[in-house]
This record gives sequence, C-alpha cells and structure tokens, in this order.
Amino acid sequence: QTMSLSYNIQGNDFNNAGKATEQVKKILKQIGIDSAIMRKVSIAAYEAEMNIVIHAYHGELVLTIWPNLIEIVAADVGPGISDVALAMQEGFSTAPESVRQMGFGAGMGLPNMKKFSDFFEIDSELGKGTKVRMVINL
Repeated sequence: QTMSLSYNIQGNDFNNAGKATEQVKKILKQIGIDSAIMRKVSIAAYEAEMNIVIHAYHGELVLTIWPNLIEIVAADVGPGISDVALAMQEGFSTAPESVRQMGFGAGMGLPNMKKFSDFFEIDSELGKGTKVRMVINL
C-alpha cells in the first residue's frame, strides 16, 4: 500500500512557502509515522520546497509513502545549478539579498536535504531546472 502526495510550488511565492510541508507533516502524523522520521521528512521536504520558491519559476514536490520508506522528489523548472558540488557546500548560496533579508537562502538547503536523507540524488540542467530525489527509510 503506497500513498502519494503532490504539491505544485510557485517560484517567489513566499506567502505560501512551507505550506506543502505543513500538509505533509499533518498527514504523516495522522498515519502514525514515528516523530524522528517525521522530523527528517519535514526538514528535507521544507528545504526542497524553499529551494523551488527561492530559485525556480515553479516546481512540484511529490512525496510517496511506501511500506518501508518515504520518497521525496522535488522537480523544478528554473535556471538550474551551474556547479552542483559548490551548491552542496554548507553556506554557499546564490539566493538574492532580498531573500536573505527575509531569513532564507543561508546556503543550508541542499546540505540539509542530504543530511536528513538516507539516499540523496540531484540532477540539474542549466536553463532547464533541477530534480532532487531523497529517500528516508522507515
């Protein structure tokens, strides 16, 4: 038995930023997912959602709950990442100053996604967009 949740995320929509992750947390709680797992999923999903809001034109956050794992896929249409290895470094950020002033874009998004996932994979194409896949084991 699998359950799939899908959320469309608009770039630059800071009013709704984080709402998809809030929904995900509610559902995970309702189905009785362990709180430690919920925390990992919430952080990874939130960082992915925020990256779409900050950097992309739009994207989709898809969460699939399998009996043994939770998979999060964040795929966006946007400028892409020119140097993925650099983007993976803690504190590296290409977020504009206006975004940093709101308290986002500290350069911890991708490192946190990797840190809180059991499996992490990123694929980015300049001028097309970025796809991140994360797996958290149950």
